[in-house]
Amino acid sequence: MRFRHRVAAGIATLVLPFAGLVGLANPAQAATSATATYVKTQEWGSGFEGKWTVKNTGTTSLSSWTVEWDFPAGTSVTSAWDADVTSSGTHWTAKNKAWNGTLAPGASVSFGFNGAGSGSPANCKLNGGSCDGGSTNPGDNPPSAPGTPSASDVTNTSVKLSWSAATDDKGVKNYDVLRDGAKVATVTATSYTDTGLTAGTDYSYTVQARDTADQLGPVGGARAVRTTGGTTEPPTGDKVKLGYFTEWGVYGRNYHVKNLVTSGTASKITHINYAFGNVKNGQCTVDDTYAAYDKAYTADQSVSGQADTWDQPLRGNFNQLRQLKAKYPHIKVLYSFGGWTYSGGFGQAAQNAAAFARSCKQVVEDPRWADVFDGIDIDWEYPNACGLTCDNSGPAAFRTLMQALRAEFGQNYLVTAAITADGSNGGKIDAADYGGAAQYLDWYNVMTYDYFGAFNAQGPTAPHSPLTSYPGIPQAGFNSADAIAKLKAKGVPSKKLLLGIGFYGRGWTGVTQSAPGGTATGAAPGTYEAGIEDYKVLKNNCPATGTIAGTAYAHCGSNWWSYDTPATINSKMAWAKSQGLGGAFYWEFSGDTANGELASAVDAGLK
Repeated sequence: MRFRHRVAAGIATLVLPFAGLVGLANPAQAATSATATYVKTQEWGSGFEGKWTVKNTGTTSLSSWTVEWDFPAGTSVTSAWDADVTSSGTHWTAKNKAWNGTLAPGASVSFGFNGAGSGSPANCKLNGGSCDGGSTNPGDNPPSAPGTPSASDVTNTSVKLSWSAATDDKGVKNYDVLRDGAKVATVTATSYTDTGLTAGTDYSYTVQARDTADQLGPVGGARAVRTTGGTTEPPTGDKVKLGYFTEWGVYGRNYHVKNLVTSGTASKITHINYAFGNVKNGQCTVDDTYAAYDKAYTADQSVSGQADTWDQPLRGNFNQLRQLKAKYPHIKVLYSFGGWTYSGGFGQAAQNAAAFARSCKQVVEDPRWADVFDGIDIDWEYPNACGLTCDNSGPAAFRTLMQALRAEFGQNYLVTAAITADGSNGGKIDAADYGGAAQYLDWYNVMTYDYFGAFNAQGPTAPHSPLTSYPGIPQAGFNSADAIAKLKAKGVPSKKLLLGIGFYGRGWTGVTQSAPGGTATGAAPGTYEAGIEDYKVLKNNCPATGTIAGTAYAHCGSNWWSYDTPATINSKMAWAKSQGLGGAFYWEFSGDTANGELASAVDAGLK
């Protein structure tokens, strides 16, 4: 992807003036009939979000509660809600608000806080006694997360689940088995067979441990299961139809996962690449954590029609993608790392490919969103060549990285890569071992666009996504057909090649010539960046006046643009089928019209 821009989210955090908080009363009755459980719900850089839950496990009402704990030096509370929190050195105390102190038998209440540092609470006390409900041994910790369940004996209506045991300082009592987030069973063993399921249906299973004090630990990793039988998925045919969803699009572009539903696009795609994760210090990492898993959605903004709550473990784009997959179970989602902006870290990653692959799997399989992602996509621009930065890791580095990813992720995950479409002699395709790496990958997203544009400010004007060569093309080999042919010649199977489509145009200004090949004075104005504009804008503001090499172009006033239309996409899809390609992909969803006419053209053209 040639252009990558993100808008930083300005997120203000309210810091409570602890010195001014209401003073604490003396502890009430010893906590022999109540428990306090702590869970770290989110983590970022040097901070985190924590949640305490106080539960009345007795037979009489609790009139008030006070939770105390110690943090190690360097860890502190920076803001809190639903409790008054004060500190004395490293000792922290939280007391109920006036409206949430009374708890009937069996009732519970939670309060949360943002923290700085990386420590965990110790020496917990609830109303002066033990947080596990006893009068001695204060500081009982909740159990650890159980292992991600494995699935076996899958039938039309049942599945057997097994998981590795959780650990606890006082002992594990039992496990809750969750199907799609709802509890379906409580068992003492580390296995369970779920029955009464629907044939040909996708489910997501997680497990949560409970200790002898009835404290629930964190939910473990998720396992996706599809029962046998039923209708064949996906309904969109046997070709891959993939679109990129940009993490930063939720800001200035105001494009959200729900737009895939309202536009009708969700029913016409098979895969989504979520772009982009970053590559830092040789490791995969989430880039914008707020957009990814913290941004709260209202009921009208969300795919499910349900509003996010402050204490739910996952919000943001990841939760919306989870809801989309529940609604459209044929869709698979891959986490894409790198891109034009973040490819500088791949050279270091290739020096220890196994460690890089492990870090990527840890991100993809984070227990909070493990059921969201079905694979990983690597967008290295460009191995052993120059993009935003230049890489000199050698022609074998890309293959080494792909081999490590496949070894780490195994066969149950998709592993793909977006690669150069430079088909020139001695160009970027020749710089790396794409042929050798193909054996480890499910497919390549061949970026057959951005060949020409106003990065050459004076022109000549040329279509940025030519399907074929043509007389006067500024650079030999800069077209889809030559790129695909070169990759096939290097041994990449046709079915592992996807043709790239841009849902945007590239343009110049100061152009007097309508036909391609004219001179220019610079980049045409664009909504977000000079020289680039979405199709949804261009189709009305500068309608196509001709086609060349399978791509439309338009001359309006002094501006000259090239872009794909439903008609040119249809012809490109016919060509892709004639070449035996695995399908097509596009950058990116938000450039399409509100009714998804370009995505519809890709879908129709590949049937």
